[in-house]
Amino acid sequence: MMDVAAPQADGRAHYRHEAFLYANQDEFFDTALRFILDAIAADEPILVILSAEKISEIRSRLNGRSRAVLFAEMSDIGDNPAHIIPAWDDFLNGNTAPGTSFRGIGEPIVAGQSPAKLAECQRHEALLNIAFANPEFWLLCPYDASVMSNEVIDEARRTHPFMNENGFSHSSSTFAGPEVLSEPYRAPLPDPPEGVVSLWFQEGDLGDVREHVTSRAVRAGMKRDRIDDLVVATNEIATNSLRYGGGRGSLRAWEEAGWVICEISDDGVIEDPLTGRLRPSIHKSGGRGLWLANQLCDLVLTRALPPGNVTRLHMRRG
Repeated sequence: MMDVAAPQADGRAHYRHEAFLYANQDEFFDTALRFILDAIAADEPILVILSAEKISEIRSRLNGRSRAVLFAEMSDIGDNPAHIIPAWDDFLNGNTAPGTSFRGIGEPIVAGQSPAKLAECQRHEALLNIAFANPEFWLLCPYDASVMSNEVIDEARRTHPFMNENGFSHSSSTFAGPEVLSEPYRAPLPDPPEGVVSLWFQEGDLGDVREHVTSRAVRAGMKRDRIDDLVVATNEIATNSLRYGGGRGSLRAWEEAGWVICEISDDGVIEDPLTGRLRPSIHKSGGRGLWLANQLCDLVLTRALPPGNVTRLHMRRG
């Protein structure tokens, strides 16, 4: 039995962000297919973002009804987790008929992810609670409980107002709330390798920043086009430091496990937690540097750590 969202005071259903804990693949496909078929029956647009293998199995089980469903592979959309919210935003904005209800399934957190990727996916799940004003959107986020740690499951309960487990849907008793989840992200970052030096920069030093990143990436054996992307992204974040971060900043760059990582620190504060995750408006200034960095890099981590912002840009060496 699956309960439904209680109506708000104005009579509309809540935006429903729900974690689905499944114990095996049979439970996953049974619940996912029921969710999809309910959407098809209600003529509700639905976008499913999963692995290629799960999409293929769902298509085969839908027996020709998959034409009513939009699919996207998480390996494409969510390789950088900051790209997932824009995908949902495009989906919602592409179906603008008044009164339309929407559904979605997205599984960004899977076994075997690096600690940095996992942390960014968990931040993504937290920000989903504030990203969308549409009250008619039901988003189901599967978690493979057979392989996830207790810490990952506990965080899922903290970042989702609703839980679906053991065949029942219910409110999460440990949901932190949008106000808490939208606060600046202060989770600590692992220290860089020993010997990494800091390059301090101020107005007029961006050329030195670009040269330092280029030199580090060349030594790592990175291809030219990826070097260019990393240099542009670092230049954008360093420019933000000059404009909004106290007029100066510091850069550290190193190689780690097949990645080239550039870290920019300054004295600024990112006030909008969705900066870099929603397309910047043409009517507003700001937000473009972090958005561009997310488009160019494989992974971007932002933290609010004393005395200000820390942004780490990750680019795969290969």
